[in-house]
Amino acid sequence: MVSPRILLIDDHAMFRAGLCMVIGGALPGACIFEAATLESALCNAPDALDVVLLDIQLKGTSGLEGLKQIKHKWPQMPVLMLSSQDEPHTQRLALARGAAGFVSKAEAADNIIAAIELVLRGELAAATLPDDSPPTRQLTPRQREVLDLLHQGLSNKLIARQLALSDNTVRRHVQDILEFLGVLSRSEAVFVARKQGLLS
Repeated sequence: MVSPRILLIDDHAMFRAGLCMVIGGALPGACIFEAATLESALCNAPDALDVVLLDIQLKGTSGLEGLKQIKHKWPQMPVLMLSSQDEPHTQRLALARGAAGFVSKAEAADNIIAAIELVLRGELAAATLPDDSPPTRQLTPRQREVLDLLHQGLSNKLIARQLALSDNTVRRHVQDILEFLGVLSRSEAVFVARKQGLLS
C-alpha cells in the first residue's frame, strides 16, 4: 500500500498520540496530520489526503455536525468516525451524513487499523454496525401529524395547542422525527421529508 496521508481530528491529546503510534507502527511511512478541533483541521490540513479520522464528540463544532463541512472541503475524502459512543442510532446518523465507516474507540488497536485499511481501499468500515433495529421503521401517525405542522411552519407551542399535547410531548416527537430522518434541524427535516415523499 502506498504511504497514506491521514488526518486525525480528536480533542484528546493522549488518544491522538496513542493512535498515531499505532498507525505509524502498522502503516510505515504514513503521514499523519493532527488537529484538536474541526476548525483547526479545516484551516491547517493539506488539500491532499487519503482519509480523515474524525471524533464525533469535539469541543466547539462536533464531528457529527462538522461532517458536512469536511465533505465540502474534501468532497471525495472518506471519513472514518471515531467515538466512545456505539449506540446504533449514532452510528446510523454518522453514516447517513456521509461517513465511510464507524469504529469505536474501545476497539482493539488491530481492529481500528483494519477499519482504516478498509476505508483506504475504498470499502466501507461499518461491519460492526449493530443490526438490532427494526428494518422497516416508520413514523407513527402522530409523528406524521407533527411533521405536517412543522412543514406549515408552526412552532412547538402552536403544534402542542393544535394537537392538544404538552410542549414536552411535542418536543419529543420533533426529536424523534429529526433522528428518524438523520437531520439536526427542523428545516432540514422538512427538506428531507419532502424528498422522501413524506410530505405533499
